[in-house]
Amino acid sequence: MVGRQGARRLARPLLYGTVAAAAGGGFLYVAYRPRSIPGSEDPVVPPPKYGEQGGLSPPRFPNVKTRQEQIADLKRSAGVSEAVSAKIKSSIGGFLASTQDEGKVEGTERGEKPYDLLVIGGGATGAGIALDAATRGLKVACVERDDFSSGTSSKSTKLVHGGVRYLEKAVWELDYNQYKLVKEALTERKYFLDTAPHLSSWLPIMLPIDKWWKAPYFWAGTKFYDILAGSENIESSYFLTRSKALEAFPMLRKNDFFGALVYYDGAHNDSRMNVSLAMTAALYGSTVVNHIEVTSLEKDATGKLNGARVRDVIGDRDGKKGEEFSIRAKGVINATGPFTDSIRKMDDQDVKEIVAPSSGVHVILPGYYSPANMGLIDPKTSDGRVIFFLPWQGNTIAGTTDAPIDIIKNPIAGEEEINWILSEIRGYLAPEINVRRGDVLAAWSGIRPLVKDPKAKNTESLVRNHLITVSDSGLVTCAGGKWTTYRQMAEETVDEAIKLFKLNPGPLAFKPDVSGTELIDDGAPLDGKCQTHQVRLIGAHGYSKTLFINLIQHFGIETTVAQHLVDSYGDRAWTVAALCSPTHKRYPVRGIRISSLYPFIDGEIRYAVRHEYAQTAVDVLARRTRLAFLNAQAALEALPMVIDVMGEELKWNKHRRDVEWKETVYFLASMGLPKSKMELSRRQVENGQVGVFDEHERKLYSRHDSPADLLESDSKFKSGENPMVHKESQVNK
Repeated sequence: MVGRQGARRLARPLLYGTVAAAAGGGFLYVAYRPRSIPGSEDPVVPPPKYGEQGGLSPPRFPNVKTRQEQIADLKRSAGVSEAVSAKIKSSIGGFLASTQDEGKVEGTERGEKPYDLLVIGGGATGAGIALDAATRGLKVACVERDDFSSGTSSKSTKLVHGGVRYLEKAVWELDYNQYKLVKEALTERKYFLDTAPHLSSWLPIMLPIDKWWKAPYFWAGTKFYDILAGSENIESSYFLTRSKALEAFPMLRKNDFFGALVYYDGAHNDSRMNVSLAMTAALYGSTVVNHIEVTSLEKDATGKLNGARVRDVIGDRDGKKGEEFSIRAKGVINATGPFTDSIRKMDDQDVKEIVAPSSGVHVILPGYYSPANMGLIDPKTSDGRVIFFLPWQGNTIAGTTDAPIDIIKNPIAGEEEINWILSEIRGYLAPEINVRRGDVLAAWSGIRPLVKDPKAKNTESLVRNHLITVSDSGLVTCAGGKWTTYRQMAEETVDEAIKLFKLNPGPLAFKPDVSGTELIDDGAPLDGKCQTHQVRLIGAHGYSKTLFINLIQHFGIETTVAQHLVDSYGDRAWTVAALCSPTHKRYPVRGIRISSLYPFIDGEIRYAVRHEYAQTAVDVLARRTRLAFLNAQAALEALPMVIDVMGEELKWNKHRRDVEWKETVYFLASMGLPKSKMELSRRQVENGQVGVFDEHERKLYSRHDSPADLLESDSKFKSGENPMVHKESQVNK
C-alpha cells in the first residue's frame, strides 16, 4: 500500500514534468523551426555557368508580342465585319448595319472568335484577372486607359499585410467580417511572396510601447496575428527591451519609451509587381494593352453586353486622332478601381454609385530617417489613425491619411496632409532630429476605392472587403479590396464570370517557357482551375539573392546597380544589363545612371520600351523605375535622358518630345514637384536650374540653408561698404 502511494507521488510530478517539457519543446519548435523564406532557396533555374574557354551565354527568355501586335489581335476579335459594317451603313442604311453588328459576337467572316472576357482596367485587380483567366485556358483581353498601375495600385503603402489594426477591430467589435478579411489577407500574403520573391520580402515592423502595462496587450495582439497566419507565417513576433529597441531603431525618442514589440509583414514594389502581372498574363496568351481607352460599351439586340468601343490614346500625343475600333467579347469585367462608377454608368446611366473615394497621402523622406531593415507603426496618432514609417527603395516612406476626395486622375497631396504626417513623425523621433518640410523628396495622394454594397439595407455603410456585382446587361464589376488580396479577388471574379457567361475553361493548349527553359515546370497543374497561387511571375524562376554577383562579373556593372536590377527584375536582370550602354570607363563597364542619386540605369528605359509596353516618359519614371515616387526633382533632372532614349527607341519627332516634356512635368507636380519648377525649360534643367530656389521655396522645399554670410576677412569690400552703390556715394562715406 505504501509502495503504491509512493509510486503515485512520483508519477504525478513526472507526468507534470513531461507535459511541461512537451509544451516547452513544442513552443521552441514553433519559434525556431526551419523555415523556407521566399527568395532564400536555390533558384528554380540555376544561373548560367562559364564554359571551358571562359565564355558565358546569358539565358534567353521568351518575348511577349509587341504592343502593335496586341492591338491587331484586339481588332481581329471584331474581324473584317467592322469594315463591312461601315460600307453597309454608308450605302444601305442602319437596319442591315445593326444586323451585322448583332452577329459579330458569334464570330466573323474570317472565323475569328470573340474573346471570352474583356477586362477593363490594368491595375492590380485587372491584371490579376487577366492572368487568372489566361492560365485557365480562356481567351482574355485587358485594356487600360493610362498605364498599368497608373492609379491606386502604384500609390499604396508598399505593404503586403493582413492588417494588425483590422485584427484589433475584429476582436473589440466582435466583427467576423474583419476577422475574415485578416485571415484571407494573411493567406494571400504568403502566396504573394512565393510567386514574386524578387519583388517582395519580409519586413520586421516595430510597435513602440510607452507604458509597461501596455506590453501584455500588444504582445497578445501580435501573437494572435502570428497564430492566424499559421503555417504561412515566417517569423514570430518578439519583444525588445528599451535598449535593444533603441539599438535597432536609434532614431526613436528615448523618453516615455518602455520597449517595443516587433512583428513581421511583407513589403513590395507595387507598380513593378503590377507590370509583372500584366507581362506574365501576356506570356500566357492574354491580349494586354495599355493606353487604350474605353469610350463606350456595346450591346446586342437583347441588351446584353458583347464588347466595347475603344480608342488608342497614344495617337493624340503624336498630333493625330487616336484610332478607334471595337472589341468583341462574351463577357465584360469592370476592374477600374476609383473609376468603377464611370464604367458602370456607361452601362446604365441611372445606376447608383458604389465607390466612396478616400485620399491616402504618403511622403518620401531620406533614408537616414529609418533603419534599412526595420519599419515602424504608430497605432494611435493624434486623431486616432494609424501611420506607417517604413524603409523603401533606399528612402523612407511615411503615411497614410484618410479623407474624402473627388475622383480625379492625378490628385495632389495637400500641404495640410503633408504637415500632419510630419507632425506625427516628430512625435516619435528623437527631438534632436529636425523633421523639415524640405526633407520631403516626394509626396503623392492615392485614391482608395472604398465601396458601398448597393444591395445592403444601409447603402451608406462601407464594405470592408471587396465587392463583386453583376448588372442586368451582364457587366461584372469587382471593386474595393486591397493590394494583398488582389489574387483572391481575381479568382472570385473569374469564377463568377465563368458561371455567368457559361465559359469553358480547360487545360492550357500552349504553356509558355516563362523561365526561359523547357526543363522547368512551376508545378502548377494548369488544368482549367485557378492555379495563380502557384504560378510564378516573370523574373521569379531564376531569382536568387546572389544573382547580382553574376551580373557584376559578367557585365561589369556597379554593385548597388546590380542589386537593384535583381530586386526589380529577377532573372530578367540579365536582359536589362545587356541593354545598357558602355560607359567607356574602367569601372563600371556598363550602365549609365539616369540619376546620380539612385541606381536606375539606361538599360531599364530600353527594356521598358521593348519588353514592358512603356509608351510615355511617365511610364518609365513612375512605374518601370520608381524615380518619380522617390524624388520628384531628381525625376525632373532625369527627364531629358529618358526622353532621348525613348525617342530613339520609338522614333519620336520633335513635336512628340515636346509633348512628353510638358505632360511629364505636369505629372511630377502631383508627385510633389514645386510649382516654380514646372516652368523650367529643358535647357534650364540640363544647366542645373532645378536646384535654384527663391527664399520662400527654400523654406519649403530646399534641403539646404541660405548661403552663409561671408567672414569679414574673406570680403573684398570694406566693412559697411555697399558694393552695389558707387564708392563715391554718400552711403559709402
